Amino acid sequence: MSRHVAIVTDSTAYLPPQTMERHGITAVPLTVVLGDQALEEGTEISARSLALALQKRRSVTTSRPSPEVFAAAYRAAAEAGATGIVSLHLSAEFSGTYDAAVLAAKSAPVPVRVVDTGMVAMALGFCALAAAEVAEADGTLDEAVAAAEKRAAGTSAFFYVDTLDYLRRGGRIGAAQALLGSALAVKPLLQLEGGRIEMLEKVRTASKAIARLEEIVVDRAGTSRVDIAVHHLAAPERAAALAERLRERVPGLADLHVSEVGAVIGAHTGPGLLGAVVSPR
Repeated sequence: MSRHVAIVTDSTAYLPPQTMERHGITAVPLTVVLGDQALEEGTEISARSLALALQKRRSVTTSRPSPEVFAAAYRAAAEAGATGIVSLHLSAEFSGTYDAAVLAAKSAPVPVRVVDTGMVAMALGFCALAAAEVAEADGTLDEAVAAAEKRAAGTSAFFYVDTLDYLRRGGRIGAAQALLGSALAVKPLLQLEGGRIEMLEKVRTASKAIARLEEIVVDRAGTSRVDIAVHHLAAPERAAALAERLRERVPGLADLHVSEVGAVIGAHTGPGLLGAVVSPR
């Protein structure tokens, strides 16, 4: 049975396939360019393949979906019975994905509301889920957008990387900040702030940085009812250990997701990434 409001996001939401299927969410893939190969995230390149390529210092870049790909997704939703579409995407500071969606929306057969969530990974995924829950309850287009925007406003994302070099290469963090981190041999803790990646703290060792990441997440979660996602790239043991500690320490924990990020985000963070998203219900 089709809903009158359809939810579209992009592949950087990193929602589990079964979750997208259950809630009827469509994800438009971004592209990873590995050498001279353009590969769709999620279907043509895995996070593990990406991590190996980065470790071998192969050239890796990323690119947005074309407006035509979005247009096809919007047509498919309309043909399935949607009378309106909410299209939720990663921060426009990171990618031209939002702009491509806006272009496609102009010629869509039904109204499309394109939202720059200012988020990425499950911080974006939780926004898509909030909109989908409203759509499932026969909410309006405006109500689904409002639910996603409210979720985005309350959601926080923090992460640790072994080196700032990958973020510097992709232009996602300032060269001066990256150079400072390397010169001082510090381990950076970062956060999403205003749709950008900002330095949160500098810690001397990886173990201390990960312990501090845990404390920040526990503090941000407080006693509220929250969903948490733990992300990693080529660091499953770190992620599993952090998730287990958070499960014990966050009294209001609702859902806890643990997953490896995809190739697009991995290309800009490098192996060793450990991140956590805190999203109040």
